[in-house]
Amino acid sequence: MKIGLVIHHAEDSSGGPPSYAEMRAMAQTADSGGLDSIWIFDHLLFRHDPAQTEGIWEGWTLLSGLAEATDRVELGTLVLCNPFRNPALLAKMAHTLDEVSGGRLILGLGAGWHEPEFTAFGFPFDHRVGRFEEALQIVPPLLRGETVTFEGSYYRVDACVVTPLGPRPQGIPLLVGGRRPRMLRLVARYADLWNTAWLGEAHELPPRLARIQAACAEVGRDPDTLAITAGVQVAYPDLGPTNYFTEKPLGGPAEVLAEAFQAYAALGVAHVIVHLTPPTLAGVERLAAAVTLYRQLDEP
Repeated sequence: MKIGLVIHHAEDSSGGPPSYAEMRAMAQTADSGGLDSIWIFDHLLFRHDPAQTEGIWEGWTLLSGLAEATDRVELGTLVLCNPFRNPALLAKMAHTLDEVSGGRLILGLGAGWHEPEFTAFGFPFDHRVGRFEEALQIVPPLLRGETVTFEGSYYRVDACVVTPLGPRPQGIPLLVGGRRPRMLRLVARYADLWNTAWLGEAHELPPRLARIQAACAEVGRDPDTLAITAGVQVAYPDLGPTNYFTEKPLGGPAEVLAEAFQAYAALGVAHVIVHLTPPTLAGVERLAAAVTLYRQLDEP
């Protein structure tokens, strides 16, 4: 099982916004520390209170910089918001970043959910799943190097082809997140990987697995062909202020965390994606130690 890390790039109760130098240092620590991947979110702002705005660095630009700053880790988007970018152009961008990174991109794509950022930047918030369904008829074949002609209610392409292709013309892996029935059916029909988040202990996962397996059965897909990725929060409150996504995040000594990772692997998870709080270099180093121990325990 692979284990990756979300790179902190937003303002929140943990502080921020981090500088690029700080984000690069965290990514490079993950790269040298044995983690398998780094991930970014895709938001433009957060406005849960109309009177207060929290900022975030733009994700694709940041990931492009981190592609050059790292050597080994995979680079994932958790997840790109479909309405923010034309889907055909996004496929073009993906092949270019895959070239820059030497074939390390995992393209995560979703429908979006935070209406205030749509309103602030002038993007349509209506028919998000309908727009996303059309985008999924354009992006995956372009990721595989195919020529696409499509005309829908929201998007149109005519003999569109991405050229030159990146180092993986056979395909860039597509990750889709979702939890409701319609989105799960789209995952089952189009995605290479499915993401579910956010979790603490592995016992929270089986009900979600049952739902995606049911969606696969509904569209006639073998669920074993869909890789499972799980967003998991790890907290080290002794390192500073924390920002909890889950009621009971993982944490504790390396031995405890390594055993928690084993539990996810036992459920068939292909990739755990860690959101670390607080997002500090010391925390990344602790996480890397737990990953090293997990791999030692996992050896036959």
